[in-house]
Formats: sequence, structure tokens, C-alpha cells
Amino acid sequence: MKTDSTNNDVEILIVEDSPTQAEQLKYILEQHGYRYSVARNGKEALASIGRRLPTLVVSDVMMPEMGAYELCHEIKRHERFKKIPVILLTSLTDPTEVVKGLESGADSFIFKPYDEGYLLARIGYILANRHLRESESPQMGVEIFFAGRKFFITSDRLQILNLLLSTYEAAVQKNRELSVTQDKLKQLNDDLESANKELEAFSYSVSHDLRAPLRHIDGFSQLLVKECPDQLPPKAQDLLRKVSERANFMGRLIDDLLNFSRLGRQPVDKRPVILTELVRQVLEELAPEREGREVEVRVGELPDCMGDAILLKQVFVNLLSNAFKFTRKKERAIIEIGSEPDENPAEFLCFIRDNGAGFDMEFAGKLFGVFQRMHRATEFEGTGVGLSIVQRIIHRHGGRIWAEAKIDHGATFYFTLPHNL
Repeated sequence: MKTDSTNNDVEILIVEDSPTQAEQLKYILEQHGYRYSVARNGKEALASIGRRLPTLVVSDVMMPEMGAYELCHEIKRHERFKKIPVILLTSLTDPTEVVKGLESGADSFIFKPYDEGYLLARIGYILANRHLRESESPQMGVEIFFAGRKFFITSDRLQILNLLLSTYEAAVQKNRELSVTQDKLKQLNDDLESANKELEAFSYSVSHDLRAPLRHIDGFSQLLVKECPDQLPPKAQDLLRKVSERANFMGRLIDDLLNFSRLGRQPVDKRPVILTELVRQVLEELAPEREGREVEVRVGELPDCMGDAILLKQVFVNLLSNAFKFTRKKERAIIEIGSEPDENPAEFLCFIRDNGAGFDMEFAGKLFGVFQRMHRATEFEGTGVGLSIVQRIIHRHGGRIWAEAKIDHGATFYFTLPHNL
């Protein structure tokens, strides 16, 4: 890039504690013919200015030992240094930064992230108006109150104008970026809606096209066993029954995957939910799970909450079904359902505990993954999707879910829900 020789008499002091940011500024200034020096903090900058006066100071706001506001204040109160313009580099995360800049006597802001053209334009503007600054008469200080704090401003009119202009430019730039981001977000939302429609069509295709042949496999297998018992040896009949069982399992797996897929798109209809009544309904529906077994179910106090009753019912169905299943080998199964206060007062902690098979906590991180199983299929049946569905429902309610367990000593599932407000 061709440098501008007219800038050779301008020396800019870069005050920046980040080596990467300092190198970026050095590269830009060098490419446009500016001379420069570098200081890593405010103290180094003051020492450098004492040895050799720069034409302009460009300083990052956040630095160790001495920040930019203190540095600027020290420059402006010193008779020999006070005519040196100071540009502050800031992300402007707090509106009081503008007032702090005025209070310290800064001449302009450059807002991060900045592009090369904007940086050079601000530097050029400040340098071009140096003579106006030198002709300004001293201003009387004034106290102002902003955001509950008192500030004493002594900046002259040109400094105030420059700061306001640089702030306005930054606001305009942010608005442009926001507009571009909104356009991109709208396009992404349109793409997502289109993808969801395609996914729904695919789900329907999976549901229809895969279930039909599975039903035929199951039906023909049963028909063969029923109508040709004499022609089929016992081993063949047993194999056909296994084919039928696997076809039924595949059907359940397809249903679970479709339910899991729909949960990501299904809206959450949050309303007051009486959890005690909901759990009672679930236990009634799961009554066949307890037939012929000694099972003690303890239901503690459950507060009302805000949530989607249909989805929350699925949570309790899945977790209680697991509790009944994994206590099947216990002579006396004990299942507890209860709640506790949570650290967050806006929500409460719910738990379902059993004294069943448990699992190894070493693999707890995989517990809620799709198709992840803690036990062999020959020990306990299941598709490995149920807990993934539970986790997705709890997350969509803004809650958390985790589990604690010990092999052969049961498991406890904890999850949080919002209170009924």
C-alpha cells in the first residue's frame, strides 16, 4: 500500500496493553505514513510523553496500573501536555463512559470493533481541527449528575462536540449493523421454518412408510405361526415370534423418535399445573406395572407450578415407568416422589427416587443421550429414547435435570420447575 508522505511529521503514541491490538494499530498507522511509539499502560505513556511530545495519543480505556481516563486527566492538567489530543478506544458497554470521557478531557471516542477507514477518519478529523482547539479560551467547569453519580466537566466546546459526534457515529454504525443482523435473522428464521416443514413431511413419511412394512412383517409372522403350526418345527415358530417381537420393538422406536423430534417444534403451553393431581393420574395409568408385585409408592408434597400439563405428564410417565421397570427384580420396591426448595426462589426441585438396579455414575454424562442405555436389553427392555425426551421437556420449561445413582442401590432423578406465579 502506498503511504501518505504528508503524515510523516505526525507522531502518534499508542497506549495499549494487548500486544495483538497494539500490532494492529501499528500496522494501520505505518501503512498510512504515520510515525508511532507504543506504551503498555498509562504510567509508561506519561513517561514517554515527558521525553518526547507526540502529536496525538490513541489509548485503550481498560489497562493495568493506570487506565485511559486517569491518563487523559493527567495529560490535560499538565501545562506542557494539555494541547495533545487524546482519542479513547472503548467498547462503550456503559453509557457513563461518555461522561467519564468528558470529565477526563478526552477529545474523541473510537468504538470497538472498528474498521481501518473509521479509525483513520477520526484521526484525520482530530488532527485537522487542532488549530481550533488551540484558539479556544479556557472554559469554566460545571458539575453534572448522571446515572446517580456526580461528574465535574471542564472540556471545551470542541472536545464536547467531538465526543458527541463520535458517539453519534458509533450509534449510527451500531444501528446499521443491527439492521443487517435483523435481516439475516429474518432469513434464518425463514430458512428454519422451511426446514421444519420439510422435517415434518419427513417425519410423516417415516411414520407412514416404515410402519406399514413393519405391520406386514409382524402380521405375516403371527399368521404363519397361527395357520401352519404343523408344518413349522418349534425352532421356526420361535424364530417367527422373535421376528414379531423385533418388528414391534422397531415400531416403538419409530414412535419414540418421532415424539422426540416433535418436542423441538411443539409450542409449550404454560399454564398453572396441579402436580399432585397430575402424578395421581400417572400412577393410575401405570397401575398394571405393579400387578403381582410388592411396590410401595410414597408421594410427598408437590407444589403447583407453571408448565405444559401434557408435556409434564410425559416426564412423570417416563420417569415412573423407569422406576417400576428397574425395581422389578427387588422383592420389595420403594418409589418416592417429592419436592424440595431450590436455590433459585422462582423454582423448586422435584425428585423421583427408587431402590432398583441403579447405574454406574461414571457413565452419568451419557444418561440423557438418544439411544444411550445403562443396562443390557436382555436385562431391561427399552428404546433408549425416554430420558432424552424427559430432558428436552424440562429444558423447554427452563429447568435442569440430573441424576444420582449407585449400582444395585437405586437411582434418584432431580429436575427443577418454575413455581406457579
